[in-house]
Amino acid sequence: MHYRQTRAEISSSAIQHNAKWVRRKMAGGKLLGVVKADGYGHGVVPAVNALEELVDGMAAGFMEEALAVRETGYKGPLVILEGCFSATELNLCCEHQLSPVVHCEQQLEYIEQAKLTSPLWVWLKVDTGMHRLGWSEEQAPQALKRLRASKNVAGVTLMSHLANADAEHRLNARQKQQFCQLSETLKDYQARSFHNSAGLLNPDTQWSLQDNDWARAGLLLYGVNPSTVTEVQAELKPAMRLVAPVIALHQLEKGESVGYGSGWSADKPSVIATVAMGYADGYPRQAENGTPAMVRGKRVGLAGRVSMDMLTIDVTGIENLQLGDDVELWGPNIDVREVAACADTISWHLLTGVSGRVPRVLV
Repeated sequence: MHYRQTRAEISSSAIQHNAKWVRRKMAGGKLLGVVKADGYGHGVVPAVNALEELVDGMAAGFMEEALAVRETGYKGPLVILEGCFSATELNLCCEHQLSPVVHCEQQLEYIEQAKLTSPLWVWLKVDTGMHRLGWSEEQAPQALKRLRASKNVAGVTLMSHLANADAEHRLNARQKQQFCQLSETLKDYQARSFHNSAGLLNPDTQWSLQDNDWARAGLLLYGVNPSTVTEVQAELKPAMRLVAPVIALHQLEKGESVGYGSGWSADKPSVIATVAMGYADGYPRQAENGTPAMVRGKRVGLAGRVSMDMLTIDVTGIENLQLGDDVELWGPNIDVREVAACADTISWHLLTGVSGRVPRVLV
């Protein structure tokens, strides 16, 4: 039972719309739906259920997340993006038919030394410029050779990750060139994966996807444009609508202030609405005055500092506003990217940061 009206409304149909749009954009290849971080904050069950008929496989961050995906009943290909860090995890990969990424010597040795009941499909990660995980261009051929020689390996997908696909950057073309050259040089693999959501949109990183190419879509599936290609957002449907009720209304005289630190003052007689949403719910504390929200079909702005359980908005001039009225903090009417910009962060951070005390409600 939920008594507080604060909620994150999740639209399965929006996720499905976005997946179909990504498919059309790809025009070939295979689609890996990324459902890590509790389905980018949307809930792993709603995300998996919405996507399972529309993707060729899914990806989780680490073992616990992968097992949570399996608990939904999903039986298709499932990649663990951080890979495994023990022999026990490799045995779980066999039991649950999981595909680990192999990005370092320790992980490769675990696979070589394991006594597995069946061979695994693995993803070999090559570092082409992100410098976070992966084998260097010089190390990759030997790592691939060792994997292919292991009785514990059924097949290999060659992968890399883009560092700047969300923007114009000189490294994009360099990473693409390096990965393409490496995939031409290395013959003994079965599939490859280079494109993330932004990589599918950036002209510097695109190519015609072939049957053995996997694209890894994350943020796009949840209806948010991760790139600077501005026209894309109109094609997408945001899958999360973060909503909270008005729980108090206050009349302020000119010069009176609101909230901790008195960081907002009325420049004229004003009406302030208190909303049941705070930084403990995942709304960014650093959001600046004027950060947009919507109530009764009108855009309004944040007024004063966000507190743990509440925030305040300037609703001067909004007619017939009542206690219990819903305020959209982000969603179809308030772009989460705009809220993120007002808080000096990114939309990924906001979506995945919605806390567990905000119920996800399917709509």
